[in-house]
Amino acid sequence: MHRLTSGLFLCLLFAVIAAADSWPQFRGPNGDGKVDGQNVPIRFSDSDNVSWKTPLPGKAWSSPVVADGVVWLTTAIEVFPTEEERIEILTKKGIEPKKFKQLQVAKQIDLKVLSVDLESGAVTRTIDLTSVEEPDSIHSLNSYASPTPVIDGDNIYCHFGTYGTFCLSRETGTIKWQRKFPLSHSVGPGSSPLIHGDSLVLIQDGINSQYVVSLNKATGETLWKTDRPEMDAPDGEQKKAYSTPIAITDQQGRDQLICMASQWMVAYEPKTGAEIWKVRHGKGFSVVPRPVYNDGVVYFATGFGSGKLWAVSVDGAGDVTDTHFKWESSKSIPSKPSPLLHDGLIYVIADDGIASCFDAESGDQIWKKRIGGKFSASPLFVGGYIYLGSHEGVVTVLKPGKQAVVAAENKLPGQIMASPAVVDNALILRTSEALYRIESK
Repeated sequence: MHRLTSGLFLCLLFAVIAAADSWPQFRGPNGDGKVDGQNVPIRFSDSDNVSWKTPLPGKAWSSPVVADGVVWLTTAIEVFPTEEERIEILTKKGIEPKKFKQLQVAKQIDLKVLSVDLESGAVTRTIDLTSVEEPDSIHSLNSYASPTPVIDGDNIYCHFGTYGTFCLSRETGTIKWQRKFPLSHSVGPGSSPLIHGDSLVLIQDGINSQYVVSLNKATGETLWKTDRPEMDAPDGEQKKAYSTPIAITDQQGRDQLICMASQWMVAYEPKTGAEIWKVRHGKGFSVVPRPVYNDGVVYFATGFGSGKLWAVSVDGAGDVTDTHFKWESSKSIPSKPSPLLHDGLIYVIADDGIASCFDAESGDQIWKKRIGGKFSASPLFVGGYIYLGSHEGVVTVLKPGKQAVVAAENKLPGQIMASPAVVDNALILRTSEALYRIESK
């Protein structure tokens, strides 16, 4: 009995240690932006409480992922055209001149994955994945390497939307397999991959086709591919989406892949891709935020054009729009940052810098506060505080609760577009200029 108890204790201890050392996917171990048992500074600057700062090549809004003392990041090295060449490229692609200002063009992109030593900040490996001639134009606020990689066992999976999906050995850096799913994203790739069991799940919602695909994570072989529900839209621009899936087990014991789309939220059976249930959320499109789940309810933002926060019960089957909808709110809802759920309260930061808190049960707005700045990165909860990083490089730290309390504001050089990671009581934060390890000194 003593040996059994000791063994159980060691297993639990190793699990805690592994959790502390690992940040394997977008928004952390559970994909919800929360981490337990960790503490990071609430006050820092470009030099204060910084253990190291490592400049990064290229441009990418993908978040860092961490395992076994190594930080992994993707990036895109761009070769830019002259202004004359830029206009010529956009014109040749049939894009309306009124959209030229909001689009970014590259003559070539080189997609890479970097490994950084967690202890020292040294770049230990740069792995070339692919080069793309004349890639599609993207929105000026996007990058060619925005999807966050995912770590699973010995492998890391890097996804770049239409430009390719790669499975690499973390030990050797070799590419084990790669696939390509051509898609017109309109404004560039955005959805991050999800590992569930033996599969890699990708949301592929472009303007020309919309579907979810599951791949064998060991071989890259397609296991299933399921088209999205029919949409009522004048063109593909209102059908595209960039959300990242989540995996849950509902209170009936059913495994579900919850995959947000324009106009629809859909839950799929993980092994077959069959629809379990779906909800029509309206005309929302270009959906970016990742849903969050708790206690039988999924919470999600509905994107551009119809920005609302919805709560839906997940225990239904078929079209449950009229039966399982719980509540909605249209007050200062984000189009890009994901929601954060903690202790029965939902926190959101709108793209225009307005933070809000909602009651998860009723949907009532409890408070609203202008933080200032523009936001794309998703909120992080760690050490009893909420961290919000802005385009202006400001990290605002809030105290959670039914009062809006700002605990600190911190300024770093460059934009913050990537959501941060936390390991070993350190904040691993990517800006447009560098990667930081921030921890108490």
